[in-house]
Amino acid sequence: MMHTKKIHLLFLICTCYYSFSCDSKQKNKEPEKSPAPVVDVIIAQPQIISDSIEANGTVVSNDFAELHPEATGRITYLNVPEGQHISKGTVIARINDADLIANLNKSKASLKLAQDYVNRLKPLLTVQGVNQADYDAAANTVISTQADIEYTQALIDKTVIRAPFDGIIGLRQVSIGAYVSNTDVIATMQQLNNLKIDFTLPEEYSNYIKTGTTVQIVFNATADTLKHTAKVIAIEPQANTTTRNLKVRALIQDNAKANPGAFVKVFVSQGTGKQSILVPSNCIIPSDINKQLILVKNGNAQFTDVTTGIRKQSSVEIISGVATGDSVIVTGVLFAKDKKPVKVRSVKTLATASSQQ
Repeated sequence: MMHTKKIHLLFLICTCYYSFSCDSKQKNKEPEKSPAPVVDVIIAQPQIISDSIEANGTVVSNDFAELHPEATGRITYLNVPEGQHISKGTVIARINDADLIANLNKSKASLKLAQDYVNRLKPLLTVQGVNQADYDAAANTVISTQADIEYTQALIDKTVIRAPFDGIIGLRQVSIGAYVSNTDVIATMQQLNNLKIDFTLPEEYSNYIKTGTTVQIVFNATADTLKHTAKVIAIEPQANTTTRNLKVRALIQDNAKANPGAFVKVFVSQGTGKQSILVPSNCIIPSDINKQLILVKNGNAQFTDVTTGIRKQSSVEIISGVATGDSVIVTGVLFAKDKKPVKVRSVKTLATASSQQ
């Protein structure tokens, strides 16, 4: 009995010692650290940037018109040579005017009777064979009938649709015999000489664009980078209240051929070139208050506020916040934390980093 108690006591002591040892090891064991995020960087270096501002524009014709009938009725004549050049005044369509012609003939007959009656009364008026009131009533009938004729003729003129200017007529939208109203489009016309371009520019660049300024343009459909010139002829005085952009219209100077509505890239000169630091646009962290970049300082990520300038297709000018020689994180931006370690995998060039966006 005594021997059994000793065994139990010895077992209890061993169990307590083992438990204490395990707890001590667990407390002394340090928590595992998460690995530092892997990032790529570029070394900030000043470089000459293009001295021009890029903008998107649209080719517009010198004159454009949608040909609507002014009168309502059935089309009795249609002349739409699709895609062909037609002269100003060419008859494109006629609306049924039979009722108006009949009314015009009736008014002309009434005018003849009224004029004959006045002619008979006039000699009698000189010898007081008719009173002045009767003569004035007959003369007024002549004037009223002439006005009716002019009104009816104006309605007849509205049944004829003519080309408003010299230009290229578009595709026919209706057929002969169709019943049309003034909301229907018969065809469109465009004047393709003296083409213009409309483009928008942020108001902060308004000092670089004025009436008479020459800009460079590149058509999107052009296989190479051939540039044409255009001269600014007008600037919308009011900026768009949503985008704060100015609308500019320029006249193409070198008789370049393009389709109205085509996309065009516009280059507005800012003067002499300058050197600035550029970074890929996707590494900038925007917010409502400021813009930030992440630098690598002593192996740690450091968030810094920056001021941006000219924005290119895949890069942005940094005016302040980054110095020459700083390491700017361009990949792994989402995983870096301020003042936490990062592991630099490679140093990229601006061209390489920008092409991977």
